[in-house]
Amino acid sequence: MTAESRRDRLKALVSGEGVSFATTPILLPTAPYFDLAGEEFGARLILAFGADGTEFCLRPDFTLPIAIDHLAARAATPAAYGYLGPIFRQRSDGPAEFDQAGLEFLAHPDADAAFAGVLDFARAALALYGARETRLRFGSVALFEALLAACDMPDVWRPRIRARFGHRQAMARLLDRLADPHAPMPGPQGMKREEIEDWVAELMLTSGLSVNEGRSPGEIVERYLEKQALEAAHVPAQTIALLRAYLALAGEAGPTLDAVAALARDNGMDLAAALDATRARAEQLRAGNGDIVFDAGFSPRLDYYTGVVFEIANRDGAVLASGGQYDRLLTRLGAAGEVPAVGCAVWVDRLEA
Repeated sequence: MTAESRRDRLKALVSGEGVSFATTPILLPTAPYFDLAGEEFGARLILAFGADGTEFCLRPDFTLPIAIDHLAARAATPAAYGYLGPIFRQRSDGPAEFDQAGLEFLAHPDADAAFAGVLDFARAALALYGARETRLRFGSVALFEALLAACDMPDVWRPRIRARFGHRQAMARLLDRLADPHAPMPGPQGMKREEIEDWVAELMLTSGLSVNEGRSPGEIVERYLEKQALEAAHVPAQTIALLRAYLALAGEAGPTLDAVAALARDNGMDLAAALDATRARAEQLRAGNGDIVFDAGFSPRLDYYTGVVFEIANRDGAVLASGGQYDRLLTRLGAAGEVPAVGCAVWVDRLEA
């Protein structure tokens, strides 16, 4: 089969009956990416500037512009979108322009059927290119969030720990910090807020720093007081040990999820609902894939993902397909309520290689 005929068959997979083929602009505003994906993803954008100084980026993915267009046109109306085309990201291990194909289900009334749909697409795309000896790894955002909600800790730390989920180094640094004895923070002690602001302003001026450019004395004090409150909120050592034990779990799905259940039971937690949902997704993922790996610490670094996320890689570790549930995305974009969503993308250049 020629490369062109494979492309034609791949496009047919993402433009079949009931699927709208999406043609999003290549030049997009940067604000939604910085707002939703943060500075880490933003550093990979390829930027362009309009004549009036407006900042744009070359399209780094299809999911976000598809979601924005769907919200503007039909909001909670069920729809399926397919795509095939170039995306642009700064990468250290390949060209900055490469093709992706994918399928997105938004507001689908049957979450199981939607998840099965993106899995069927991923398997069909890999089969089209004869991809063999692949391995599937998955994680569950919902399971980690259920564990985090049940942990004994001051509430102020929960969103900060959640924000680091999926970033192993950042999570390890935070847990190391929480495990250390809390020493008093340096700085003014016993002052009122207004006195601290005056103290900071004087320090800035004597150091030759402007109090009108960059962060103001008030903003600096706000951050200082927030950090002071965090330092005073101790996380129990048992909770830190529990989080470390959970995040270290990885292996064949069945036994590893059994280990999660045992960990929850030993710590008096009820994770039954989240575990049952994860096991159900594991059965969908297992079909046609043989052994699959559940990695408790695996997740994209995007907080709008909500359920099970997965990736299929070749024997060398290169990701060929990835996807998952992202029910919070449309809410973050302004939808009145949570809109179920699931999608999957395949890396066409890696499949063709």
